[in-house]
Amino acid sequence: MSLVQSVDHVALLPGYLSAGTAVLVLLVDLLLARPRATVAAAAFGATATALGAALVAAGGDRGTFCVADGCSWVADDRAGLVGTVFALLTLGVLALSGPLLRGGRVPVGEFCFLLACSMTGGVVLGAAGDLITLIVALETLTLPLYVLVGLRRGSLAGAEAAVTFFVVSVVATTVTLLGAALLYAVTGRLHLRPLGAALADGTLLDLPLTTVAVTLVVLGLAFKVAAVPFHAWAPATYDGAPVPVAAYLSTASKLGGVVALLAVVQYALPATVTGPVLALLAALTMTVGNLVALRQRRMVRLLAWSSVAQAGYILAPLGALALAAGRTADARAAAYAAAVAYAVFFVVLELAAFAGVVALRPDGADGGTIEQYRGVARRHRFVGAAFGLALVGLAGLPPGLAGLFAKVTVVRSLVAGGSGWLALVVAVNAVVGLAYYLRVAATLYASPTESAPSRTPSRSVIVALAAASAVAVVLGLAPQLLFDLV
Repeated sequence: MSLVQSVDHVALLPGYLSAGTAVLVLLVDLLLARPRATVAAAAFGATATALGAALVAAGGDRGTFCVADGCSWVADDRAGLVGTVFALLTLGVLALSGPLLRGGRVPVGEFCFLLACSMTGGVVLGAAGDLITLIVALETLTLPLYVLVGLRRGSLAGAEAAVTFFVVSVVATTVTLLGAALLYAVTGRLHLRPLGAALADGTLLDLPLTTVAVTLVVLGLAFKVAAVPFHAWAPATYDGAPVPVAAYLSTASKLGGVVALLAVVQYALPATVTGPVLALLAALTMTVGNLVALRQRRMVRLLAWSSVAQAGYILAPLGALALAAGRTADARAAAYAAAVAYAVFFVVLELAAFAGVVALRPDGADGGTIEQYRGVARRHRFVGAAFGLALVGLAGLPPGLAGLFAKVTVVRSLVAGGSGWLALVVAVNAVVGLAYYLRVAATLYASPTESAPSRTPSRSVIVALAAASAVAVVLGLAPQLLFDLV
């Protein structure tokens, strides 16, 4: 194997821009010490990163840090899409964080720096071409979140949530690294495509060590998407974190786990092993998430459990790959595309839902109980309508066409892949999910039991809510735009 590596700085541009954003935030915070300038620097860097990722993807597939059998960094359409989505999510969370940062309980410089570092991990994750780069990028995405969850001064709930998140995440990372080490011991490969080619050899698949290694990698990554039974950290962590941080956890962290799972399942790990594991995880995750969400009385906890259920819908197409492998390449491609598309649809709608929570709650407050939202859509019609649209979209009903199209795409991919039983589980769970999504949407427009003081939502939050709603509407009306990128 040749040890001479090529370095393509154009392919690395999104990584440079995202890492440069973190450095820029540090310098601005140090030299100017003005919170608005620090937030503006972070927003400028996130915008530049989104543009850079889109431009590099438009320039065609590129690879760098390449040796004879593969590249550690692959800048293709999917990497561009993932980098752009992570940068836009960062920009959206910055907008949601305006009231929190103005309250003074969260240090602005540290908050923006950690958010930029996490964005860097997401950008690198989308382009990862080997197991080491993938795992390091995933941890770069996750590590700053431990601190962000507990960064709010004087919050015991935030500290408890951060510790819970940290302990469980460390265990999951250890499991993933152990699985990756065993895979390297079996195959002698780290790059994803050569690893997949090595595992295609029937003699290696017959080794018990191979099955153990593949299972450990899949289970470790399943933590990142809060799949059952690795979901217990999510509700407590979301509820204890500041609401904008919970929004980032629910969207960016979950998207990172999906991207990592998709990369290893599509290119490296044998579908005959990963398919049954992911199918079982998907069925358990959507069922447990929906059933527990029915009993929730706090808004953020309900969104947390609903995001657990949504993770099951995302995993379902990947679980169908074992049967799809015996059919056609088109069935496998449909399964991959359905998983990516559903993940993007979900993060847009979820961000809009959290933006609605931030807009309707007092500055710096937690998510509150569902009952506290009674009748708020009558006082804030635009916010209530956008929040309701996000909830209806997550439920998969019109006029939330993005969510409806996402669920239909998943069911179609499962049927095409020969997993009719899993398609039936998805359909039943979608019906169960209607109960709590529609209950919350109805509460927004119910007659208030008592008069509540009206407040004007922050302008930055309104902008974030309007942008997320607009993207959801566009994707719902023209979903082929997303599939062309996938």
